[in-house]
Amino acid sequence: MAAATTLERLPAPRYWALLAAGLAVLAAGLGAFFYMEHHGHVVTGMNNHIVWGMPHVFAIFMIVAASGVLNVASIGSVFGQAVYKVRAPLSALLCLALLGGGLMVLMLDLGRPDRIIVAATYYNFTSVFAWNVFLYSGMFAIVAVYLWTLTERRMNRWSKHAGLAAFVWRLVLTTGTGSIFAFIVARPGYGSAMLAPMFIVMSFAWGLALFLLVQAVLFRVLGAELDPAIQRRMKNLLGVFVAATLYFVVMYHVTNLYFARQTGFERFILVEGGIHSVMLWVGYGLVGTVLPLVLLYHPTLGMSQRANVFAAVAVIAGAFALLYAFIIGGQAYPMELFPGYEVASGFGDGEVADYSPSLPEVLLGLGGVAAAFLITLVGVRLLPFVPVDAPAK
Repeated sequence: MAAATTLERLPAPRYWALLAAGLAVLAAGLGAFFYMEHHGHVVTGMNNHIVWGMPHVFAIFMIVAASGVLNVASIGSVFGQAVYKVRAPLSALLCLALLGGGLMVLMLDLGRPDRIIVAATYYNFTSVFAWNVFLYSGMFAIVAVYLWTLTERRMNRWSKHAGLAAFVWRLVLTTGTGSIFAFIVARPGYGSAMLAPMFIVMSFAWGLALFLLVQAVLFRVLGAELDPAIQRRMKNLLGVFVAATLYFVVMYHVTNLYFARQTGFERFILVEGGIHSVMLWVGYGLVGTVLPLVLLYHPTLGMSQRANVFAAVAVIAGAFALLYAFIIGGQAYPMELFPGYEVASGFGDGEVADYSPSLPEVLLGLGGVAAAFLITLVGVRLLPFVPVDAPAK
């Protein structure tokens, strides 16, 4: 049981060292942005075919996980589960931190981030990107109000209403994120109605995995022990979400295989895609799904805090592998520009596109992670976000 609600007990040298490390990674990310801004995207692995590279993998992961990590708060405030209710403030803080970090990467990867002013003042409502301007800003506002109702005693009576609004909004937001890809019908690997619900379920698994990882680190720093009954409930829930994500991923590919025009892409992504196929089968299937399920449901390992943390890390690693195969692989496979005709040109039309992530791309993505880390670190240092469970009876 945790005895403290902030990291004030953390020795000052260690706190400042963590803060300095986070700022160093953030500075490296911003430096990578300026380098790409000055020299152009020619210094990255991106090209005319692969326009969403490694930064988008980081950004989409953090945005989807931001929605999912709020599920912990929703279970407490909306569904009245006391075990999760004490974790709601930390859940909301992580949501804001991840969303902020993800959007930072997303905007800095635009090539012309100053053009965000245009996106924020002129709207094309036939574009899902215009919808997301409202979804993301609305998420910040609603979760901020929700966090206020959780931490201000006079506002506690409104926490359930604010929690319900945040619950509904995050489902809409994740649907919008999945719809970005679902509405791109020109790409064989994207245009599918399965993607919206698949992204929602993925957010549940990835967000809970991140929450369990952060919670374990905080409890370790504070020298606290997580109640075994609570640990069992949360790790079992993570297992359910991991299995549900696997179901939707399988059904997404089965749906594609049903249509003759999609079989070429499925053959590519499942068998002939090289690194994309390896990421899907080994990175997501083995590391991100099979390994966590074994660790979480093994009769002995399942009750080990260390094994649960390792399972959460494996889920996160699998998430990056799945997104790499989905985002990069979906662009690498050639579009069918003229159905029934063979297309060849000096631009490589009709050919599988090559892509190798560059160091600036990776650093930019890590910069967004560092931004989320710093927001969380400062938050739990200054305010009571660490969950404190009632004594076991």
